[in-house]
Amino acid sequence: MKYLILILMVACVACSGTKNNGAEAAAQQPAGRPGFNAKVEADADSLFSFVEQQVALGPRTPGTYAHTTCGNMIVRLLRHYGVDSVVEQRVPVTTFDRRRFAARNIMGCINPDADRRVLLVAHYDTRPWADNDPDTQAHSIPVMGANDGASGVAVLLETARLLGRYVPQGLGIDLLFVDMEDSGESGGAEDTWCLGTQQWVKSMPYSPTNKPRYGVLLDMVGGRDARFHREYFSDEGAAQHVDRIWAVARESGYGDRFINSRGGAVVDDHLFITRAGIPCVDIIESVNPHTGSFNPTWHTTADDLSNIDRNTLKAVAQTVLNAVLQ
Repeated sequence: MKYLILILMVACVACSGTKNNGAEAAAQQPAGRPGFNAKVEADADSLFSFVEQQVALGPRTPGTYAHTTCGNMIVRLLRHYGVDSVVEQRVPVTTFDRRRFAARNIMGCINPDADRRVLLVAHYDTRPWADNDPDTQAHSIPVMGANDGASGVAVLLETARLLGRYVPQGLGIDLLFVDMEDSGESGGAEDTWCLGTQQWVKSMPYSPTNKPRYGVLLDMVGGRDARFHREYFSDEGAAQHVDRIWAVARESGYGDRFINSRGGAVVDDHLFITRAGIPCVDIIESVNPHTGSFNPTWHTTADDLSNIDRNTLKAVAQTVLNAVLQ
């Protein structure tokens, strides 16, 4: 998944006073408004099952059978849940280390004729090597990607399950599953990351009248006891949408999960989507109290099912659903 810009991370966290851990920051949040009326209810077991189904395939690294099978599963489930249309984009990409792949982006559209649209995004590929693992001998092992990949996909699939046949009047929802996000050069140029998204924004399937009002990227949203701070680039390019989503989280009773203070600056899919004209919010754990940045399992062999938290998945999915349908 992406990387944290360390210089900005230090500067942004220091300036915004977010060195405190998640529990301390959560204590500063106002309590959720009792009786918030959710229009649909995300199911924690369903969300976990979607993660489990992906992990059962093994690491979904580009060019592998598991990666292809995962893409096929996403398409099948979108159709099963009644999403109006499913569109695939296949484009050639070259990684920083000169490997060539055919990236496969998948988009499911709910109510495609609606002019008022929201874009939800997650990547379904996984890191080809565990280069952040404390055991250097594990650096050539592919990452399972239960959190970094499968968790965001699970939120989008849960959205399809709940809303695929329920079309709010006048609202369209696009579910974008992007490929080749996580094969970038560690510490390298930002354009080595998010290769599928970089290709998608070059030919977005929108006219000036039906471009989504905003987007939400779901990345690493299943970690144990995860807390989500306001990611730096999201605040810079989509502040009003960050404000609203974090307010909805508080109203939904998840103010202890969505911390209303500045987090890290993350090179991720949302950066390229915002630059293409759709302000996009990245919901990502970027101020973990144990690391000061990402979840401890990030780009390690420990990113497996045992570290996925049903409660985290539920908090994120319910917040996003409430925000989209508000």
